[in-house]
Amino acid sequence: MRPRGEDSRRVYTAQIDTAMHIVAAEPAFSRQFGRSPADTCGRNLYELLHPSSPSLLNRHFNRLSEGRSNRFAERMVGMGCSGRAFSGELTGIAVQNTTGHLAGIVVQVRPDEGTTGSEPEAVVGSREALLSKLDARVLEGVASGASTVQLAARLYLSRQGVEYHVGLMLRKLKAPNRAALVARAHSVGMLTVGQWPPRVLPEFIK
Repeated sequence: MRPRGEDSRRVYTAQIDTAMHIVAAEPAFSRQFGRSPADTCGRNLYELLHPSSPSLLNRHFNRLSEGRSNRFAERMVGMGCSGRAFSGELTGIAVQNTTGHLAGIVVQVRPDEGTTGSEPEAVVGSREALLSKLDARVLEGVASGASTVQLAARLYLSRQGVEYHVGLMLRKLKAPNRAALVARAHSVGMLTVGQWPPRVLPEFIK
């Protein structure tokens, strides 16, 4: 029996140099991002992550490089070769050499339960994920916790109009409710990471 509170999610490990290039990775790490080990090593870590990741993670990695911290954990969205995405947690751990200087950084990726980069559940294709400008504003409101009444007032819609647009996106992203809608939007990289309130990225708007 697993002890209470223990996280059972799998952890995938790689090592990067101070320029953010992957110098070693376990095969499972590469598969999580839909790549082969040969295709992973030598790449910049950010090539495997959502485009908004650098703005969120640079500060953490700079602190490791400058010796101001030894470890961090942050939310992330990983991208597979065919544009498939998964959410999870990324941990960075500073590795020092015998002189006490930074030799490299160990990166651990812990995907959220039920998400995977190599064999993901089919959610939407790239064209299917496109939203109208109004749909995008509604999704941003839902993601920030706004109620139907608040969204109706903010977007000059009736409550039925808000529910209509929410319903369209529930079907588009194959989500059973609003919470799942936001989770799916994050998992396909539709919403910004590390920004509040969240915004729909321009490439997902028609």
